[in-house]
Amino acid sequence: MLISSLLAYGLGELAGYTFFRALGGIGIGALLAATILTVRRPQVSVHRDLSPDRVERGRPALATLRVRNAGPRWQPSFAAHDSAGPERRQVPIRRLGPDSEATYRYELPTSRRGRIQVGPLTLERSDPLGLARNRTATGETAVLWVHPKRHPTRTVVAGRPRHHHIGRTADDSLRGSADLRDVRPYVVGDEVRHLHWKASARTGQLMVRDYVDPDQPRLTVLLDTRTEPLPEATFEEAVEVAASILFAASMAGHRCRLLTSAGTDLAAPGGALASRQFLDELCMVQQSDERAGLLPRALTTGASSGGAIVVVTGAHGTASDLAPLLVRYGSVTVLGLGPAHGVAPIHGARVILAADAAEALTQWSGVIG
Repeated sequence: MLISSLLAYGLGELAGYTFFRALGGIGIGALLAATILTVRRPQVSVHRDLSPDRVERGRPALATLRVRNAGPRWQPSFAAHDSAGPERRQVPIRRLGPDSEATYRYELPTSRRGRIQVGPLTLERSDPLGLARNRTATGETAVLWVHPKRHPTRTVVAGRPRHHHIGRTADDSLRGSADLRDVRPYVVGDEVRHLHWKASARTGQLMVRDYVDPDQPRLTVLLDTRTEPLPEATFEEAVEVAASILFAASMAGHRCRLLTSAGTDLAAPGGALASRQFLDELCMVQQSDERAGLLPRALTTGASSGGAIVVVTGAHGTASDLAPLLVRYGSVTVLGLGPAHGVAPIHGARVILAADAAEALTQWSGVIG
């Protein structure tokens, strides 16, 4: 505009046309007016809240913007721009009187799973013709967690042997409970209150009860993050399956563990906090192009794990991929998503094939119910 105005004014002077001189003067005058209108930045304080800061994919999430003018002068209208990931939101702010506050609400994008950074806010004042803009960044950034969509489902209970006298005990069992495992001869240092008088009378020597902490209900979910068995759309369905099962099990108070073929390993006791930890982790799970195996290193080394495991993968595979799990877990279930390609039966494991997450979890609830 400035260059055009100067050229028009120069042409009017050279050719003697009043019209071009007037046109140039109008353009320069408009630029001066735009500069005067926008030179003063908005003198306001801005605070943004997210409600809620964690939301299931597809559910509404709102940002509440509070704009306060603490000064003694009127604040002209301006616009607030907020970013939410790749998307931007523009909020028109009306004139604010002295010592007044206004509240604005706008929706945030929740169509895609992920950890979305919201902000920072940009306050922008522009003239009616859009010739000049004055922008300033303000406010802190916030994080919106868009959790995977969850489907109604049941949970599985495995790994609670009560009053066992033989068999394995887990090293990471919860403390505070005691099951009778064996009756053995007394040695110096044993608790006298654990003496088994009937066994002592029968054997002729002091015998004591050997107590151990029992296995507690535990569930492991292994999510396949390889791109070959799971296309992008199907992988999102697989994440929803993992989120639904872990959420139901955690809220039921079961100890849970999330594993991925890329190496993610998260274990937590049951409860609302544990369920949020699993959902937060699943927000950030991405597929990997590495040609690694289905089973991460955590499942091929170490002691037996016990409990139940659910493997969420594509609707094809071989029994050899899952063979190590059959001796490490008491219950093995394979949920295959996508078009079936003739999955062979796996001896000792349940195999469920489904086209999407809803169908897979319906069948899963029927199997464990």
